[in-house]
Amino acid sequence: MARTALFGGSFNPIHCGHLLLADEVREALALDRVLFMPAALPPHKARQQLAPAVDRFAMVALATAGHPAFDVSDLELRRPGPSYTVDTVEALRAGGADELFVLVGSETFLDLLSWKDAPRLARLARLVVIPRAGSAFDPDSVQALKVLREIGQQRFVRAGHPLAPDGVLIIHAASLPISASDLRRRAREGRSLAYRLPDAVIAYIRARQLYRD
Repeated sequence: MARTALFGGSFNPIHCGHLLLADEVREALALDRVLFMPAALPPHKARQQLAPAVDRFAMVALATAGHPAFDVSDLELRRPGPSYTVDTVEALRAGGADELFVLVGSETFLDLLSWKDAPRLARLARLVVIPRAGSAFDPDSVQALKVLREIGQQRFVRAGHPLAPDGVLIIHAASLPISASDLRRRAREGRSLAYRLPDAVIAYIRARQLYRD
């Protein structure tokens, strides 16, 4: 059975931090594929300076082209309206997807009850929480346990733990101190983007004059 992780986001733009995280998770979970899913209209993010969907998809395709386990889908870009993860997972299931994992940051997990049909999402796919480096995410906190209970899960487990066949997984992946908002600011100011983005993505941003306004 193929093991696929769904890595969704605005990718505005995709950067080396995203790629490192995806590869760390791929290795930790012995994944066959990491499926990058650019969101057309992220329902939980401000749309300020959101590059056109076609450009964000193109940048993800360029960034992931060299990795045999990385793939990109335009499923959410082809669907009208906000990009809800549960709808995406249902569509992947209907298309014959096998074992599915959904990657979420720790801050996102704590806000999961605001997502569309979060309990159903947790039934359709295995949730993988990735704490941000330096964050104080505590799986035993009242808030984390409340979310866990409300989505119908029993426990948090670390990848590779003997109890890992069920529960919400936690992976402490390596990360790079790169932020998309900083990259947009640097692009707007004409500053260097080197070593923060793949070269092909930098060239694309320059050619399309993205993030100039």
